[in-house]
Amino acid sequence: MLGLLIIELNLMSKFWSHFVKDLDPYIPGEQPQGEIRLKLNTNENPYPPSPKVIEEIQNHGADRINLYPDPESNILRSTIARYHDVDISNVFVGNGSDEILAFIFYGFFKNKKNLLFPDITYSFYPVYAKLFDISYQQIALNDDFEIDLSLYHNKNAAVIFPNPNAPTGIPISGKKIESFVQENPLSIIVVDEAYVDFGTDSSVNLVKKYKNLLITRSMSKSRSLAGLRVGYAVGDASLIDGLIRIKNSFNSYPLDRIAQKASVTSFQEDSYFNETCKKIIDTRNSFTKALESLQFVVLPSGGNFIFAHPPSPLSANIIYSQLRDVGVLIRYFHKPEKLKNFLRITIGTDQQMDLFLDELKKIINH
Repeated sequence: MLGLLIIELNLMSKFWSHFVKDLDPYIPGEQPQGEIRLKLNTNENPYPPSPKVIEEIQNHGADRINLYPDPESNILRSTIARYHDVDISNVFVGNGSDEILAFIFYGFFKNKKNLLFPDITYSFYPVYAKLFDISYQQIALNDDFEIDLSLYHNKNAAVIFPNPNAPTGIPISGKKIESFVQENPLSIIVVDEAYVDFGTDSSVNLVKKYKNLLITRSMSKSRSLAGLRVGYAVGDASLIDGLIRIKNSFNSYPLDRIAQKASVTSFQEDSYFNETCKKIIDTRNSFTKALESLQFVVLPSGGNFIFAHPPSPLSANIIYSQLRDVGVLIRYFHKPEKLKNFLRITIGTDQQMDLFLDELKKIINH
């Protein structure tokens, strides 16, 4: 049976170009098909969207599903613009922030002499760079796993980094980011703010001052809409116009009607949004203290996850594997080498984190 499978794969791959054969695709966190007791591996929000968002999806989202959606998502863009106190011309929306990042890499980074991003960061960055044949340089984090922006000064380069960083969760202050943007006016600088709503300074307020700054955001994490795939970017009108040109050359109808309607309602439910973000931050803080009491080293986090190093002689890989055996999923990274004894753990509800700690203590005590 295995031999037949190998033959079938070989037959299929003979139609691939050398380009496809050389790709090293991004590997997302596991999305199990069977029953799992606890899923803390993909940084999803443990809380559902607000009741009004759910009502919008159930009762109003499919009323004209036979018709194409607004290709420009203008109502959603206007809503986002009002929320961030910018003009609609400063807002772009797409199928999750990953699609927007792909457009950014191809549209703004491809012709640059060099692209700079951290050596430990969102692993889609090198995937996109290789996909679009972009020259890039990875800058090492410092000894405290922090991004040191003083190492990114290069007038011929473009720069991208998450804030907070992933998978470490360590944030950069808004003051440091503004200073960096101000000192590098000839470089396009992209700040990926997928997790910013969990206690990290946002730089969205800077886009009206600096034409070289572009911010990407996600509706998947803090707004509990991961299943709808909505992301957006905020930046100077010239940058947004470039993204629209790329989108309309690739897929002129990026967001469906339901995603647009639900996202608009989410922005109107600000009190619910703030409440759930605060719950996650509070849980993260108490969970961090609990891990530290077990002698784990926990990096400071500005996201809805933590990055933790177990005490010696415990192995992160063994903990990950044994937790998985009892139906508890977290994230373990085999590479790079500096990450091999760290675990990334999504923050769930208080009850979920208590269950996690119970299972972790069983492993430690055993």
